[in-house]
Amino acid sequence: MTVFHLDDFVAGWIGGASSVIVGHPLDTVKTRLQAGNGYKNTLHCIVSIYKKENVTGFFKGLSFPLVSITLYNSVVFGIFSNTQRLISRYRYGDSRHPCSMLDLTVASMLTGLVSVGVGAPVDLVKIRLQMQAQPVLAENFNIAGNGSVPLRSMGIQSQSMYRGPLHCISSVLENEGIQGLYRGAGAMILRDIPGYTLYFIPYTLFCNWLNPDDTGTPHPCSIWLAGGLAGSISWVTATPTDVVKSRLQADTMQQRKYKGIMDCIMQSYKTEGIHVFFRGATVNAIRGFPMCATMFLGYELSLQFFRSV
Repeated sequence: MTVFHLDDFVAGWIGGASSVIVGHPLDTVKTRLQAGNGYKNTLHCIVSIYKKENVTGFFKGLSFPLVSITLYNSVVFGIFSNTQRLISRYRYGDSRHPCSMLDLTVASMLTGLVSVGVGAPVDLVKIRLQMQAQPVLAENFNIAGNGSVPLRSMGIQSQSMYRGPLHCISSVLENEGIQGLYRGAGAMILRDIPGYTLYFIPYTLFCNWLNPDDTGTPHPCSIWLAGGLAGSISWVTATPTDVVKSRLQADTMQQRKYKGIMDCIMQSYKTEGIHVFFRGATVNAIRGFPMCATMFLGYELSLQFFRSV
C-alpha cells in the first residue's frame, strides 16, 4: 500500500483557506498588539483599527495569506499525516496501524520543523503588510545621520512601504537578501515545534474522548469542538515565542532594532516587562478556537469526501 497520500495536502489546503477567512481579522489585531505600539488592550486595538481604517483595516494583507497560508497548511497537514503513516509502516509493518502518543509527538515535532521552510517567508510578508500605516516600536532611531536618538515608548508612524505582497517580497529580497525573508525563522522553530505538538496531540485526545466507542470517523461537531480547543491551547502556549517572532519579522532594515532572538527578548523585557511576552494571548485564545475548528473541520470533511469517491 502507498504510504504517501496526496489527498492530505489537498484537504489541508481547503481547511487552510476556510480558516484564513475566519481568523484573519483577529490575526491582524494580534500582530498589531505584539509588534505595534500605542494599544492599551485588545478592545482598544480593535476600536482603534476600526476608527482609523474602517472594517477594511482588519482584512489588510488578506490576499497574500489566502493564497500562501493555504499552501502552508497544505504542507502542515500533508507532512503530519504522511509522517504518521511512514512511522507506522516502519515501526509496525502497516501504514494503517494507529500511532502511539510517542509517534504523534515525533510526527508533530517534525511537522513544526519542516513547515518553517514555507511558513517563515509567508508570515514575514503577512506581518509586514499588516504593520503598515500604524505606529511601530522604536527605542533608538537614527535621524539624518546624527546618531542614535532615544525615543523610548514613542511610536514612529510606519510608512506604506509596500504596494502589495509581490512588492513586499521584491523589496525584502533587494534590501535584505534571501535571508531577509527568513528573518524570525529561528523564533518560529521555537514556536512551532512545541506548538504543533500541543496542536495535534490535544486534537487527537479530544476526538478520542468525544468518540469513545471509536465507531469510525468522529461526528462533525466533535471535530469542530476538538479542533477549536486544540487551537486555543496551542496558540496560547505559543504566545511568548510568537511575540518574539512577530517583532523580529516586523523589524525592517530601515528601522532595524533587534540583532537576534536573545536581543529581542532582552530588549522587550527591559522596556516592557515580563507581561510583554503574553501580549496577544487573549486574542490568540479567542482567534484560535474558530480558526482551528474551521481548519480541522474543512480538512476532515474534505478527506472524507476524497476517500469516498
